[in-house]
Amino acid sequence: MPGRGSVRPERIARTKALGESVLARPVTALVGVRGVPAAALQSMRRELRARGHPIVVAPNSALRHALGAAAEQRPALRPLLDRLDDQTALLTAEGNPFAIFDEFARTRSPTPARGGEVAPRDIFVPAGTTSFKPGPIVGELQHAGFPAAIEKGKVVLKKDTTIVHAGQTISREVAGLLTRLDIRPLEVGLAVRGLVDGGTFYPPEVLAVDLEALRGELARGFRRAVALAVELGYPTPASWPGLVTRAHRRALGVAIAAGFPTKETIEPLFVQAMKEAAAVGRAVSS
Repeated sequence: MPGRGSVRPERIARTKALGESVLARPVTALVGVRGVPAAALQSMRRELRARGHPIVVAPNSALRHALGAAAEQRPALRPLLDRLDDQTALLTAEGNPFAIFDEFARTRSPTPARGGEVAPRDIFVPAGTTSFKPGPIVGELQHAGFPAAIEKGKVVLKKDTTIVHAGQTISREVAGLLTRLDIRPLEVGLAVRGLVDGGTFYPPEVLAVDLEALRGELARGFRRAVALAVELGYPTPASWPGLVTRAHRRALGVAIAAGFPTKETIEPLFVQAMKEAAAVGRAVSS
């Protein structure tokens, strides 16, 4: 049997396998799993495994040894060691880092505060009529900092209020009232703390990109670039159709102005001749 203070061979083997899996794939990410119920976590892990993005939950000590060993060969992994705390899982995968981050972000959903949590962002309470009936609740709201009052027999919040600022602790009193107001200020789910793709480290704030908005901006930029190329007469595979259309439209205009008959100009020339004849007739009759 291993002596006191020694490390079991199976733990050494598992840590070595973790390090090898990190080096075997280009993408490595640390994923926070704090607050995720066990059943929900198992379900998320099954879904991610089916999509080719399995996560491994292991003690932080094992993850630290595995990442430290792998960082000897891939230094870009070192920043992950600074983000290795709390309850953590490890992802090794292939794919676009922004798409992977978005996939994990979709696992997160709003959840009520219980009190004692640190607000990840400002908790905003909008003004308006509440579902509360007039009574002691007004005093409770006011005591907790909510601008409550009674108007026309209803409990209202008189103005928009930031009840807890980012980084502050949510008190039990405020948490209970937020829940009764159906405001869920926290999120539960898998949170990417940091990701390495090849030799590049990405913090989560860089990865948090609205992909749909970005695609829309790229599409608008492409359309503007094509319109500019057409306006300048600059031929590209994308601008050719517009250049041909514009050239055809201009040629048609020149032919009509010159009175040159073709299959396409005969009708507008006839319409123009009729208008001119009508104008001459009006001038003669007057």
